[in-house]
Amino acid sequence: MKADRRTLLGLATGAAVLGGTGAALAFGEKPLPPGALMGADLARGHRLGRGGFPPPSREEQVPVVIAGGGIAGLSAGWTLAGAGFDDFRLLELEDWVGGNARARRNATSAYPLGAHYLPVANAEAADLRALLAELGIITGEADGRPVYDPTQLCADLQERIFWRGRWQEGLIPATGLSSRDRSDLDRFAAAMTAFSAAIGSDGKPAFATPIAYSSTDAAWRDLDRVSFADWLDAQNYASPLLRAHVRYGMRDDYGSEPRDVSAWAGIHYFAGRRGLAANGAGDNVLTWPEGNARLANAMAARLGDRIAGGRIVHRVARTDTGVAVDHFNVASGTTTRTHARAVVLAMPLFVATRICAELGDARACSYAPWLVANVTVDRMPEGAGVPLAWDNVSTTSDSLGYVVATHQSRSVPGESVLTWYMPLSDMAPASARRLLIERPAADWKRVVRDDLLAMHPELDGMLRHIELWRWGHAMIRPTPGYVWGAARTFAPASPLFLAHSDLSGMSLFEEAHWHGVQAARGAMAHLGHTA
Repeated sequence: MKADRRTLLGLATGAAVLGGTGAALAFGEKPLPPGALMGADLARGHRLGRGGFPPPSREEQVPVVIAGGGIAGLSAGWTLAGAGFDDFRLLELEDWVGGNARARRNATSAYPLGAHYLPVANAEAADLRALLAELGIITGEADGRPVYDPTQLCADLQERIFWRGRWQEGLIPATGLSSRDRSDLDRFAAAMTAFSAAIGSDGKPAFATPIAYSSTDAAWRDLDRVSFADWLDAQNYASPLLRAHVRYGMRDDYGSEPRDVSAWAGIHYFAGRRGLAANGAGDNVLTWPEGNARLANAMAARLGDRIAGGRIVHRVARTDTGVAVDHFNVASGTTTRTHARAVVLAMPLFVATRICAELGDARACSYAPWLVANVTVDRMPEGAGVPLAWDNVSTTSDSLGYVVATHQSRSVPGESVLTWYMPLSDMAPASARRLLIERPAADWKRVVRDDLLAMHPELDGMLRHIELWRWGHAMIRPTPGYVWGAARTFAPASPLFLAHSDLSGMSLFEEAHWHGVQAARGAMAHLGHTA
């Protein structure tokens, strides 16, 4: 979520935020703002789990089928189309594509429902840079480095933190640090800088993005076997502020606590991004009012009517001539069997293994639940200290704070939409998913409202609308042993190809894009197509 990945913040425990609502129901409570509780289509997901779909009533032939319309599936389709391979079809369970990079819009602004930024690409991410150039985000080159469109790079002020009653620029509190805090912070920053610069005996970065370009040296990959919390203990990092910093980072990218993240993944958060860009923009991020839906929608536009929404793919099996894909049309209530010569399964592994028996099971996969709220406000937040930033985080909150959807318009005073994030990481994922479903919308609105007003009392009476979006399986969790262990076991033979960030253990745009590109290239090679 942040441009500066070596920053510090303290976070309160989740008990106050996620606790009971008795006090909120006290006599005299102001009416809650209107707004719906939404999310991924639970009915369709449960229908897939129950099965019992009607047998196919029609059959068709399509050379390549992409099952899943998130970033990986869209990247696969973009790659096929870009190579002149036009005879394919993308089937998506939801009515609209994008996965967790979707967005909505109201009269005030567009706003993200999930992923909301993309870091400037690493040197090793050549395919991603090619995409960004085609989309006009990279506009040229200077001194051998890509030039990014400045209007799509995050504008100043990028970040601020609420610390001891005042907002400070950046995410590192400047006051109130003990000597142990400063010592551990400096030591940790030096260690992460060394990890970022480290090159393995195979000539590859120890921590690359996409991670497929990372060194295979055991010295690095063995870090995947232990938790980040245990690694920090072993390094004698005792500063509460540093540990809070690390906790924030793990919840930020992985929706998880440090104990539930491997040390390799934890270090990657701080050491795996080295943006290559001209004019000192390498540490910046790309962001838009609608977040990464800007990228998803641009890729979807190229695919056009090859995309079919409202299709529940419920069976994928090899045949003598290729692969049979059975998919249920939600609108018509009928099943079609598509015979394909190659299939890209671009869906979470817990879904892919359910519909394709040969993949085995996904018991090693663990997913983090999130709540996202988009709050329309009648006035911009303020507060003592530095002015409003794109990303605003409070040390008094267990949320990840909020980003300002209208920031790229340079935060013109007036109404706006604040996109607020809360990973439910302090409980078991299954329990958190139940809480997401069972807790009423009014109670979630109180959580959001009270959290924002604790940061901004001046917004009392100014919260016009609160739209809630729940993600039961928002992202894969890189638990110890998963990234370079269990994730590597999902590797079917052609003509089946997998494409999803689950295969990396990190729900990052760069990972989803890489897997989509590789799967599309594999399908074309299987069919003998050359660009």
